[in-house]
Amino acid sequence: MRRHSRRRPSWAWFWLLFAALYLLLPLYATLQFSLQVTSDSYGLDWYRKVLQDPAFRHSLLLSLRLAVETAIISLALMVPTVYWLHLKLPRMRPVVEFIAMLPFVVPPIALAVGIIGLFQNVIWVISSTQLLAFIYVILALPFTYRSLDAGMLAVDIRTLTDASYSVGASWFQTLWHVILPNLKSAMLASAFLTVAIVLGEYTIASLLLFNTFAVYIQYIGTTQAYEAAALAILSFGLTWLVMLGIFFLAWRPGSRRGRAPVAMSR
Repeated sequence: MRRHSRRRPSWAWFWLLFAALYLLLPLYATLQFSLQVTSDSYGLDWYRKVLQDPAFRHSLLLSLRLAVETAIISLALMVPTVYWLHLKLPRMRPVVEFIAMLPFVVPPIALAVGIIGLFQNVIWVISSTQLLAFIYVILALPFTYRSLDAGMLAVDIRTLTDASYSVGASWFQTLWHVILPNLKSAMLASAFLTVAIVLGEYTIASLLLFNTFAVYIQYIGTTQAYEAAALAILSFGLTWLVMLGIFFLAWRPGSRRGRAPVAMSR
């Protein structure tokens, strides 16, 4: 037993190093390729070319706007739903979990074809980016529900609600001032997953003829090799910036892991 316990740290370090090399070596090769101007010189020429492309800025801004809209709509719909489910209808959780998992079963291409068939006679709906945002709400439903459900299970919702009602708070005041502060981490995790889904979704956007960031990346990847490598590094950096921003919001100075639940007082 002692020999086995002594060998475990070395094996752990080996697999950690193996995973780091497995993840970082392709990234390093892509970075080196994106900086290669000629066979023996390196520079930022391909990055400047990508950043100066109007289609890059348009597609990125469109995807970021869709990501924000999708995150807001998802949270506005699911936070009250999950709260009410835990508070009043706990026996319905298996049914809601089954419904939330349906986007995993329905392929995105089938969802896109169904949307086109449903609204094919309403041109302004098909051409509206808000339609794409509502479709992304459906795609993000499993992740949104799971994040919020875990957040609700981490705090005593019923006790907090009863305490809030005892001081005269309404249902909306309880949700806004008591429940939401305790769900901050879960909501931020849900928002991050939603942003990742929207920025990487290609099938539905391409079928509905929207030039999102994923569609732009696919187009550059099939036509321009060096620009595609530079774009891959830029998208990787953008994803990390979003993740660090959400991490900073969740763990800014003054917040503590495992702090007492927030309760509202009169």
